[in-house]
Amino acid sequence: MRVKAHWESVYVTKEPEQVSWYRPHLDTSLALIERLAPSHSAAIIDVGGGASTLAYDLVRRGYVKVTVLDLSETALRVAKERLGSASAQIQWLAADVCEANLPLDYYDLWHDRAVFHFLTFPEQRASYVARAAASLKRNGHLIISTFGPAGPKRCSGLDTARYNAAALEAEFGTQFVLTDSRIEWHTTPSGGQQQFLYCAFKRV
Repeated sequence: MRVKAHWESVYVTKEPEQVSWYRPHLDTSLALIERLAPSHSAAIIDVGGGASTLAYDLVRRGYVKVTVLDLSETALRVAKERLGSASAQIQWLAADVCEANLPLDYYDLWHDRAVFHFLTFPEQRASYVARAAASLKRNGHLIISTFGPAGPKRCSGLDTARYNAAALEAEFGTQFVLTDSRIEWHTTPSGGQQQFLYCAFKRV
């Protein structure tokens, strides 16, 4: 509950455009999603989507089975307000991804930008991986973006983990195969630079 209260406080005290991970559009994520899940009927979950613009952009592109999961109800409310009446097309889940009851063998694509690197305990990561593996269809895809090797050790007052592609691949074990990896330098709203690692995996 302390973690939930922390993130509620972040979104109550800051505008969505002020948080360090904000981007007007997640261009790298969108390009990977459109390549790995080209059908607009693909079931997509955006983990930690919160106040991100990704759901808005996916709906605009014609995707009709989008789920947004976030620990912060405030962040989800911001996203709903951005979409207006189109928010009714999205399934919104206020939950901790490490504890959420997600449908089995349902999603074609799982997307996470900037959640996994906050999971600093092994049991958290194991729970996350188990839920991703159980809820993704066989041959489904997972896109995950964390801080890279040169990324910050702390963010929004919390410790973070940093990964290279091999380390992230090791976390996801034998149920996923790494298919793509790339480094992206993100410019924060305050003008700083953060190194992000993007990896794509296939559920086997």
